[in-house]
Amino acid sequence: QVQLVESGGGLVQSGGSLRLSCAASGSIFSIYTMGWYRQGLGNQRELVAITHSGGSTNYADSVKGRFAISRTSAKNTVDLQMNSLKPEDTDVYYCYVRGTERLLGTPQDYWGQGTQVTVSS
Repeated sequence: QVQLVESGGGLVQSGGSLRLSCAASGSIFSIYTMGWYRQGLGNQRELVAITHSGGSTNYADSVKGRFAISRTSAKNTVDLQMNSLKPEDTDVYYCYVRGTERLLGTPQDYWGQGTQVTVSS
């Protein structure tokens, strides 16, 4: 089994900063992609930021210039530094990993349990 453990959510005032962290452990063999999604009540889960094994990254337009994703491959961790937070950033944030559990295995998608981020105005 693969486990994703998230930390770092919480309550912050508008304009403040938070840093989310996610660590993948268990039977993960190879990781291709790590990232963060978010989902509000009644909404679809949407991409926030993602980083691929080759080093490329993608961000949602709404967070460009404010959020930064970083990955430590040796530790199977991914962080999301969130600056200049706005009330509309309030959501549950989910860590995402796409990887395999063995050599030449079929890539699978894994999700963390979610961490709440609340930005007050």
